[in-house]
Amino acid sequence: MREYLLTLCVTAAVTYLLTGPVRKFAIVAGAMPEIRARDVHREPTPRLGGIAMFFGLCAGLLVADHLSSLNEVFVRSNEPRALLSGAALIWLIGVLDDKFEIDALIKLGGQMIAAGVMVMQGLTILWLPVPGVGTVAVTQWQGTLLTVALVVVTINAVNFVDGLDGLAAGMVCIAAGAFFMYAYRIWYSYGIEEAAPATLFAAILMGMCVGFLPHNMHPARIFMGDSGSMLIGLVLAAGAISVTGQVDPDRLFGASERSAVHAMVPVYIPLLMPLSIIAIPAADLILAIVRRTWRGQSPFAADRGHLHHRLLEVGHSHSRAVLIMYFWSALIGFGALAYSVNSASMWIVLGVVFLSAVGLVMLLLPRFTPHAPRWAEAFVPPRYRRRRAAAGALENAGEDQPEAEPREPVAAAVAGVNGATALGARPDSGKGRKVRI
Repeated sequence: MREYLLTLCVTAAVTYLLTGPVRKFAIVAGAMPEIRARDVHREPTPRLGGIAMFFGLCAGLLVADHLSSLNEVFVRSNEPRALLSGAALIWLIGVLDDKFEIDALIKLGGQMIAAGVMVMQGLTILWLPVPGVGTVAVTQWQGTLLTVALVVVTINAVNFVDGLDGLAAGMVCIAAGAFFMYAYRIWYSYGIEEAAPATLFAAILMGMCVGFLPHNMHPARIFMGDSGSMLIGLVLAAGAISVTGQVDPDRLFGASERSAVHAMVPVYIPLLMPLSIIAIPAADLILAIVRRTWRGQSPFAADRGHLHHRLLEVGHSHSRAVLIMYFWSALIGFGALAYSVNSASMWIVLGVVFLSAVGLVMLLLPRFTPHAPRWAEAFVPPRYRRRRAAAGALENAGEDQPEAEPREPVAAAVAGVNGATALGARPDSGKGRKVRI
């Protein structure tokens, strides 16, 4: 565990220290696109944060290769080198997109190629544990298709959710934390060496996100861009593929213990855990595809219908919307982790149900406007009787002053209304403004 923590800290430190110089480089290089209609931020902000995250990934792998225990991962498996190859390719495509805005189909093709590179080096799904059936071996073509599909879906799910300051990095960090605890338990408690690469990938992924988050929290000084979102999506998918498709319970425990293995819940959680850690980004991805195709648009057409946009429209602030998304990610990820530890405990189910109810209340909180009855106004804070006082002031003003001219109604989506909503139209795109380096 100490070596994993050391790897995490080195990755976080390198990412954190490099993000500042990368920000200056992005400003000089002109990687600051104009503000689009769907954007939430209101000032031009540099991208290319994925450069620092990629070098953090390289530093984490380099340190792990020189540690006594983690060096076994590089000796026994080619998966770390496969991850680095695929990450370098997807990162290069993301850097080009952050600077030149390449076509969506080209990015999709690059994602498939990156997944194919990892498959060629051994990071692929070999078998699937099916509850009640056991281990089901897949053919080479089936494993390749499943691997490519999982990589592409995860990358785009993370990319789609990257719409608020600190949202994608925080959600992926929470998911990686839950996944690290699960993979570490499989590796250390059950002695399954094939889970060691996934544990290492999760630790490095946490370090990348933790190191980048201080620069990316609201108000963000730099965005990770596609170079960062696609990179962390690929690392997350690589860990899921490694622990799902490489851990063979029948081969490890033997046919004589097949019944005991089939009764062991953590063997089957690999089917659930990769889905749970990307549950919210994947749901956002599916809803976006359905919404756009229903309107006759391309699935790659940008809009303002993502989950985080809807939270802002409901009335949540930027920070509260991010925290709500964090809450649901943690609930789903760590809920699946708790279930893998003890699936027979009713307290876990009740706890998840209770926290889900709390999350629903948090979602609907802006809809609840407290009103104190007249007899209780003297006992409540002034903010709960503000409307009545304001109404009285308007009536008194109307008695002493001539009637004011009627004003034109203002649309709620126009910037400058109710605290300058971030989703409204913007009079100018920030062109020509100076950005502090």
